[in-house]
Amino acid sequence: MLLQPRYDGKKYYNVLPTSVSPPSGYGALLRRYAFEKAEREPRLPLGPFRADAIALAAPVPATALRATWLGHSTMLLEVDGRRFLTDPVWAQRASPSQLVGPKRFFAPPLALADVPPLDGILLSHDHYDHLDEAAIRALAPRGERFFCPRGVGAHLRRWSVPPANITALTWWDEVALTPDFKLVATPARHFSGRGLLNRDSTLWASWVLLGPQHHVFFGGDSGPFDEAFRQIGEKFGPFNLVMLEIGAADAEWANIHLGPDNALAAHRLLGGGPLLPLHWGTFNLAFHAWRQPVQRLIEAAGPQVPLLLPTPGQRVEVAAGPVNSQWWK
Repeated sequence: MLLQPRYDGKKYYNVLPTSVSPPSGYGALLRRYAFEKAEREPRLPLGPFRADAIALAAPVPATALRATWLGHSTMLLEVDGRRFLTDPVWAQRASPSQLVGPKRFFAPPLALADVPPLDGILLSHDHYDHLDEAAIRALAPRGERFFCPRGVGAHLRRWSVPPANITALTWWDEVALTPDFKLVATPARHFSGRGLLNRDSTLWASWVLLGPQHHVFFGGDSGPFDEAFRQIGEKFGPFNLVMLEIGAADAEWANIHLGPDNALAAHRLLGGGPLLPLHWGTFNLAFHAWRQPVQRLIEAAGPQVPLLLPTPGQRVEVAAGPVNSQWWK
């Protein structure tokens, strides 16, 4: 039986018992924040990084599979003649306020005004590091379609996205863009909320893109969820491109973020394929050194896992094979 989210009419719940609060307590987290000395932010400025806006605006070939990482979980994907944007965040800070909160390590390599025409904008959940109100308001007048988990559409409507352009799905729901191209909302293990009073009032999800030539998986945010990854792999794999989060992981919130080792385990359950890691190297959201996720991923992956590690803004031809730009060095 396919996994389904639990919903009581007000809140969504994970299938597995999932703790969001740190087991050691918030006092312990404050002590770690004060005394642990990991290099959580780059000591020297990063970039500037530049995407090729002119090249990205050209028509997408019908057999293309290209990926451009714009930072954190924001991807510009070119798949079988279509173009998608995931979790668009251009804000300087991943926070309710642009005065305080985690600040970007580098400027977005592509100006929001230079984002080319899109066939869809895919949203995984409503946290500030994945859903940027200012970016949504800027994209809304373009008339493109937004695909989101249930409940997230209320944010979009409030930010001027026309209701007709919003498609809200629950896990395993499919929407056909054309007879040979589908989007599928798939399970994740996480949580949601943009304030103290609305936690888990909206759903979280991962996404599968099923083109006529290529299958792509975008993991959003998720903790370890073996049965879900197995079901997704069995139903839609093998994948030509897998994108999974590797950063912001810690034992205190091990239920809701993968980290490098669990990302590799999820990658195996999904059936393998080229792996492009997300959710690292952009914001200080954990206690680990900012380079640690990618360093551990490379160490643990071994030669059998084809890793795509582009410079921010670098357009990757997935079929060309592994990429290791080492930009973080």
